[in-house]
Amino acid sequence: MLGHRSAILGFAVTAGYDFSWRADRFGIPDPAAFPELYEGVLWRRVLAYMLDLLFIAVIMVGVWVGFAVLWLLSFGVLGPVLWFLFGLVPLAYHTLLLSGRRSATFGMRCFDLELRSVTGGRPGFLQALLQTALFYVTVAMTCSLILLAALFNRRRRTLHVFLAGTVMVRTLPTG
Repeated sequence: MLGHRSAILGFAVTAGYDFSWRADRFGIPDPAAFPELYEGVLWRRVLAYMLDLLFIAVIMVGVWVGFAVLWLLSFGVLGPVLWFLFGLVPLAYHTLLLSGRRSATFGMRCFDLELRSVTGGRPGFLQALLQTALFYVTVAMTCSLILLAALFNRRRRTLHVFLAGTVMVRTLPTG
């Protein structure tokens, strides 16, 4: 485990990096050098997304109930705003979880996947938002055919992952 120690305003801060592939501290790990990071990533991504759809559906049911109450209380005035916000639930789910501490949605966590920036770090909020928005836009525009790009590169990256500057890797146990 690599680490970096610095003093900020008199406080000692230690930031630990939990990946051996970060040995060079920058860049995407090479599949030839670290094949375990990419082993089974494609099928795991598909199953993780299916599981995420179930989580999103459960969240949307709860949000719909809350919005229905608000719609009734506002006599329908809030209807257009609530429908717009309802459509943002999947975007918020993916963005908030991908930019979070674990860099993975609940489905990804179940299948030992996580998202990393091309620098090896965790993606920030804007990078996660960009990736999520690009995912929904490219999938909608190409009827999911754009996802086939992952079959033609060594790191199994899709177009939205390329454009957002991220990579999906397996979560490996530390130690």
